[in-house]
Amino acid sequence: MALTPGGSLNVTPASIKATLNTNYLDFTGTTDTTWAQQFLPDLMEKEAEVFGNRTISGFLSQVGAEESMAADQVVWSEQGRLHLTYTCTVTTAASNLITINDHIDTNAVYAAASHGIRIGDTVILSTATKTVKGVITALPGAETLTVAPYNSNDLADTRIGMADADTAVIMVYGSEFAKGTAGQTTANEPSFKSYSNKPIIIKDYYEVSGSDTSKIGWVEVSGEQGQNGYLWYLKAEGDTRARFNDYLEMSMIESVKGSNDNVVE
Repeated sequence: MALTPGGSLNVTPASIKATLNTNYLDFTGTTDTTWAQQFLPDLMEKEAEVFGNRTISGFLSQVGAEESMAADQVVWSEQGRLHLTYTCTVTTAASNLITINDHIDTNAVYAAASHGIRIGDTVILSTATKTVKGVITALPGAETLTVAPYNSNDLADTRIGMADADTAVIMVYGSEFAKGTAGQTTANEPSFKSYSNKPIIIKDYYEVSGSDTSKIGWVEVSGEQGQNGYLWYLKAEGDTRARFNDYLEMSMIESVKGSNDNVVE
């Protein structure tokens, strides 16, 4: 049975420890007139991390991708893919004929006529809905290949279901030769692509007045490495610094090179 207090906040202390409805304080009521809600609010010392730690900075330093520079331009070269992968078109499915379009990275270095796929290479040929493994049996032209699928007569077989003009991706994953036969007669040279870019100048601003320094306080925090403790800091300054670090890293991921019409000079 619930105990109802004598009325709102009109309670009378008892001279002895007695459970009376006249000295009952309602701590669990749902209205805003209960004594607990009026005079005993629960003060949480730790900030609520409703958005997690809110930061993404630190990845570049963790993977060792930071490098100092002093010039207004940086030039670097990137290695090509170790495994040969190209976009292609199924020219004639019944004849296992495909045509190389370009390297999967659409890199000008990899012209279609200079692909590195050779006779005897085992490949994976994939369209949007079908995938088949096979071996290269012939090179009819500079850009055309004959792919003999394993466990099937041709690419048009109902078990594979590829059709003429299907767009696909072909990747070399090995090679296969009969015993006593000659090996490869051509070699693949490693390729690379050279790039250049300019640095990005990032700026932010923070100011504090004399009266705002009263916002200094101790706040319990938790770090990315599992550390916990109290920090003495200005809240706005700390957030500004964290935001700037995030912008620094996000710019490395999301930035694009602008055209002449929108480049900041």
